[in-house]
Amino acid sequence: MKKASWIVAVVLVFSVFGLVLAGCGGETTTTTAAATTTAPAGDETTTTAGGETTATTAGEPVELSFAFFAPETSFPGVASLWWIDEIGKATNGQVTVKWFPGGTLLTAKNMYDGVLTGVADIGLSCPTYEPGRFPLLSLNDLPGLYTTGLQGSLAIYDVVQANLDAAELKDFHVVTAFSMEPAYIMSTDKYETLASLKGAELRTPGGPKILEALGAVEVGMPQSEIAQALQTNVIAGLMSSREVLKDFKYAEKCKYIIDYPLGQVTFLAVMTKAKYDSLPEYVQKAIDDLAQPFAEKGGEVMDAAVKTSLEWSTAEQGLQTVELSAEEKAKFDAALAPLTDSFIASVAAKGLPAEDFYKQLQEAGAKNK
Repeated sequence: MKKASWIVAVVLVFSVFGLVLAGCGGETTTTTAAATTTAPAGDETTTTAGGETTATTAGEPVELSFAFFAPETSFPGVASLWWIDEIGKATNGQVTVKWFPGGTLLTAKNMYDGVLTGVADIGLSCPTYEPGRFPLLSLNDLPGLYTTGLQGSLAIYDVVQANLDAAELKDFHVVTAFSMEPAYIMSTDKYETLASLKGAELRTPGGPKILEALGAVEVGMPQSEIAQALQTNVIAGLMSSREVLKDFKYAEKCKYIIDYPLGQVTFLAVMTKAKYDSLPEYVQKAIDDLAQPFAEKGGEVMDAAVKTSLEWSTAEQGLQTVELSAEEKAKFDAALAPLTDSFIASVAAKGLPAEDFYKQLQEAGAKNK
C-alpha cells in the first residue's frame, strides 16, 4: 500500500510540474518526428528541432490606412485593391488595410502632406498635381518616352528604385510607382494638322506645357468638371489617357482622337519612413516584395482599360481615330522638341541631375518596350 501511494504521489508531482511549464511564456509544446520548418510570419511561427515543435502566435495584427483621390473603379483604384488583397495574403491576414478612395480622406492637392502628417499611412497620388515637389519625377511627364502603360510603369518603377536617395523622396518610403499610358488629344472637333490645333481650348492635367507647344490653349480644371465643360462647349476636348473615353463617358461628346502619343502622368504611392520603420520586419518585407508587382499591375490594368475603352467608344459612340501623315507627325515632333529641352534645363537649373535622370527614363523605357 505504501509503495502504491508513493508512486501516485510522484506521478502527481510530475503532472503538476508539466502543467506549470506549459503555462509559462504562453507557449504550447508538442513532439513530432517532422523535419525543421518555419511557417510564414504573421500567423503562427512553428519551429521543429530535434523532434520538438514549438508554436508561438505572432504579434498584434497591423492595420494600415490607404488614401487615394480618385474612384476605386479607376485603373489606379483597381490596382490598389489588388495590392490590398495581396498584402493580406502575404501576411496570412495579419495586415488589414482601411481603404479611402475618391478623396474621402485626402485629395490630390494634399495627399503627400497628409501622409507626412499621419492622416493616412499610405497615399497614392500624382506628382504632377503638386508642381515643384517632385522636380525629377516630373521629367516622366515629357512626351516621347513610352507607348503603353505597362512599359511606362515598369520604366518609372525601375528609375525610382534607382533614385531612392533623391532629395524629393527623402521623407518617404516608396510603396510603388507606375504610369498611365501616354495622353492623347480627344476632341469634339476634328483636328488633322498641327495648324488646325491653333487656338483650340483643351483641358490639360498639368505638367509640361505640351498643348501650348502644339498651339492650343491650355485649360486647367479638375476631372470632375470636364463632362460639364464638354457639354457646354467651354472646352473643345482634352488631353488624357484613353480609358477616360469610356470610364467618364467622354466619348459621348468627343468623337475624334489624334493618334499621336503625348506625355504621361505618374502615380506614386508612399508612406513615411518612420511608419515603415515601425512595422514588423515581415510586414516590411511583404510591402517591398509587392512593390514591383504593384507597378506591373498598374500598367496591365491601364492597358486593359484602354483596350476596352477604345472598343466601346468606336463601336458604340462612333469614335474616329485621326491618323497623322508623316509630314504632320514630323511637325508635331519639331514643335515638342524645344519643350523637352527647356523642361529638362529648368529642372537642371535647380541643381538637380536632370539630364542623367531623363536618360535613365529613356533607357528604362527601351529596356521594357
